[in-house]
This record gives sequence, C-alpha cells and structure tokens, in this order.
Amino acid sequence: MPDKFTSMTAELQRYAIAHSDGHDEVLRELAAETEKLGDIAVMQTAPEQGSLITLLVTSLRAERALELGTFTGYSAICIARGLADGGTLVACDVSDEWTAIGRRYFERAGVADKVDLRIGPALETLRAMDEEETFDFAFIDADKTGYPDYYEEVVRLLRPGGMVMVDNVFMGGEVVDSDADREGVVAMRLVSDLIVADDRVLSVMLGVADGITLALKL
Repeated sequence: MPDKFTSMTAELQRYAIAHSDGHDEVLRELAAETEKLGDIAVMQTAPEQGSLITLLVTSLRAERALELGTFTGYSAICIARGLADGGTLVACDVSDEWTAIGRRYFERAGVADKVDLRIGPALETLRAMDEEETFDFAFIDADKTGYPDYYEEVVRLLRPGGMVMVDNVFMGGEVVDSDADREGVVAMRLVSDLIVADDRVLSVMLGVADGITLALKL
C-alpha cells in the first residue's frame, strides 16, 4: 500500500499558510514582534493552527471560549475572530509582560472588547468557575505539567457539543521516545491517554504544528 504520510517541510508549510485564511497583516506583525523575543517565541501558535482555530470556533457558532496560555496573543486573536457577535474569550495567563503585547494587538485586530484577560494561575481561575459558566470552545496551551488537571476542568466547563483543542501533544517527538522522561513529556503522555480513554468525548490527534488533539464533548 502506498505511504499516505507526507512530511511537513518548511516549503510545504509556507504553501499551507499561503492557502489558509486568517494570517493577515496584524497577525504577521504580531508574529514578527514575538520572534524578536528570542527562544521563548517558540511558544507562539503556528499560522496554520491559528487558521484552524478560527475555522473551528466559527463552525461551532461559539459565543463563549476559554484559553489557557495566551502568551503574546496570537491564538487569542484567532479565537476571538471566530466568536459570534457579543462573544467572550476568557484568556488565562500568568504573565503581565507577554500579555501586554497581546493587549496592543487585540486593539489593532478589533477584538479587545471580546477578550477577558485574567492574570493568575489558570487552574485557580478554572476551579473558581461554576459549571453553569459553560464554554463552547477551549484551547489548552499553558504549562505542560498542568495539562491533565486543565483537561479535567475544561471538560467540566464545556457544554455538550463543545470542543477542546490540546496543543503540543507531540512535544517535539519526545512523546514516542522511550528515553524521554521530562516531567512535561510524562504529563503529555498521561493527558493523551486520558483523552483517548474518556467516554465523555470523541477525540482525534492530528499532525498540525507540534501535534494537536481535538475532543468533542458528547
């Protein structure tokens, strides 16, 4: 049988970005400014992933969304752009420094009125929420060791038919390296095992950027 797998080269990624909606001037400038921060810029959402986020949020007709790990705001803009009129994104992060960049670009993107930025430990923010505060879409992209706990709280807060996207599930390929035992890698393996065994959701893991899992709450 022919191999159906195509490796994502830099050239193919540029081709994919060029043939995806959403990566406009505002996001290009935000990406460029974030790149100047140095190695930490690796935390920024990939352009093709951002386009997928906007598409999913729009298709869900989402009015309320949740983000864990906002960084400089790229993914937050992509989520907010997909929200229905009057929609709200609760964006959680621990850094005033990085999110200050995001605040500027929220204004430029015309979505500042949709973003409710909450600074503090994401798990505390989640656990303070009542289950009546349901969400249509959630994006988990915060500290990797917290993923198992984040996932449980997010599923609790999702409405039936709501979706969560879990980022970095490949951990640069370390999840399939038996010698890789960093705490974050172990936590990522754990949450991925939890999701695929969770009968509350229907899930799929995809090779987008550093790997994503989509889980739809039943």
